Amino acid sequence: MREDTDARTGRDDAERDDALPAVRDSAGNVADTFLLALESAIAEQDVDRLRTLTAGLHEADMGDLIEALDGDSRRDLIALLGPDFDFTALTELDETIRVQILHGLSPQIVAQGMRELDSDDAVYILEDLADEDKAAILEHMPAPERVALLRSLDYPEESAGRRMQTEFIAVPPFWTAGRAIDYMRDTPDLPDTFYEVFVVDPAYRLIGSVSLDKLLRARRSVLVSAVKAEQLQVVKATEDQEEVARMFEHYNLVSAPVVDDAGRLVGVITIDDVVDVIQEEADEDLRALGGVGSDEELSDTVGYTARSRLPWLLVNLGTAFLSASIIALFEGTIEKMVALAVLMPIVASMGGNAGTQTMTVAVRALATKDLSTHNARRVVGREVLVGLCNGLALACLLGTIAALWFANLHLGLVISTALVVNMLAAGLFGILIPLVISKLKLDPAVASGVFVTTVTDSVGFFAFLGLATWWFGSA
Repeated sequence: MREDTDARTGRDDAERDDALPAVRDSAGNVADTFLLALESAIAEQDVDRLRTLTAGLHEADMGDLIEALDGDSRRDLIALLGPDFDFTALTELDETIRVQILHGLSPQIVAQGMRELDSDDAVYILEDLADEDKAAILEHMPAPERVALLRSLDYPEESAGRRMQTEFIAVPPFWTAGRAIDYMRDTPDLPDTFYEVFVVDPAYRLIGSVSLDKLLRARRSVLVSAVKAEQLQVVKATEDQEEVARMFEHYNLVSAPVVDDAGRLVGVITIDDVVDVIQEEADEDLRALGGVGSDEELSDTVGYTARSRLPWLLVNLGTAFLSASIIALFEGTIEKMVALAVLMPIVASMGGNAGTQTMTVAVRALATKDLSTHNARRVVGREVLVGLCNGLALACLLGTIAALWFANLHLGLVISTALVVNMLAAGLFGILIPLVISKLKLDPAVASGVFVTTVTDSVGFFAFLGLATWWFGSA
C-alpha cells in the first residue's frame, strides 16, 4: 500500500513539474504563459507556487523575468520569495530598474541578501546607489564584510579594484600540495568557483600561483613553491578595466590576481567579469559614436533620455550652420541651376557615410590598441586609397545618372569630380580626426562623429558648388 502511495505521489509531482510553463519561447524571449503564471502567483501571494516557478532558475533568467514585470510586482516577488530570492539576479538588470527595486526594499533585507553574494557582485549592486543608501545597507552587515566592500568601493570607477572578487585561496610557499588540497576540502568558506591557488609570503605579497590541474597532479609531498608559476600576469587594483580585458584577451587568461601598490594580494578577476567588461566597453563605444550617453538605459524616463541626448544634438545644430553658410556662398549659382540643389545632398551624404565607415574602424582600432604611431601612416594611406577607389567607382555611376537625368554631360562631370574629392576627404579625415582626438587624451568615440560629418558635408558642398560655379561660370 505504501509503495502505491509513493508511486502516486511521484506521479503527482511529475505532473506538476510537467504543468510548469516554459520560461522562454522559441525566439528566446520570456514566454507569455510563464509571465502570466508568475503574475498570477504574485497577485494571489501564493508563495509555494512562486517557489515552484522560480526554483532552479538561472540568475540571468530571473533578471529577465523581473524586467518583464511592472514596478510593484518586482518588489512583491522579492518580498514573497524572501531568503529564496537570489540577489545575484539584480546584477542582470538595467541600472535604473535595479536602483528602483533597492529603494523599495528595506536596508536590512538588502544587506541580508547581499551577504550571500560574491564580493564583486555586491560591489556592482552598491556602486550605483547614493552614499546615504550605501551607508544604510552596509550598516546592517558584519564588520569584516562591510570593511571589504568599502575597500573595493574606494577604488576608482571602472577599475580592477571595483571588478575584483575579494574571496580567493592563498597559501604559504612551505605548504605541500597535499596540505593545500586538504585545506580546500576541509574549509567550508571558500569561493564558489576558482581556477588557481595563490602563493603569498607572510606579508601577503604575491609570490606565484598554482593552477588547479597542476596542483592535483603533483605528489602530496611536493611543496607548492616547487610547482608554482612565477611568470604571472598581475593586475594592479587601480588599473582600468578595459586594459584588464585586453590583457585577458592577449594572454588567453581565465583568472588573474589583483595586487595593491605594495604588491599585496587583494583579490582576483575571473573571465566572467571580463566578459561583462568587454560587453560594457563595446556598448559604451557604440553609444558614444551615436552621441548617446554611456549610462542611458532602455528603462530610463523620456525626460532623462531627452536631456542626455540634447547636448550633442545642439553641437550638431551648430556645425550644421557651417555647412549652411557654405551653401549660402553659392546662392546665385543654385538659383541659375536648380539641378545643383537636387544633387548636392548626394555628394555630402556619400562622403558622410564613407567617413563614418573609416571613423568606426579607426575608433575601434584605437580602443583595441591595434592602431598606433607605428602603423598610423600605413593605415592612413590605405584609407585614402580606399576612398579614391570607391570614389572613382561611384563617380562613374553617379555622373552617368546625373547626365542622363538632366540631359547635361557637363553636370555629370562636375558631380563626378566633386564626389571623388569628397570621398578622398572622407578617407583622410575619417581616420585623422580620431587620431588627433586620441593624441589630445580625449575619447575619439565621443567627439569624432560630429567633426567627421562636418568635414565631409563642408567639403562636399564646397567641392560640388565651387566646381559648378567655376565650370558653368566660365562656360
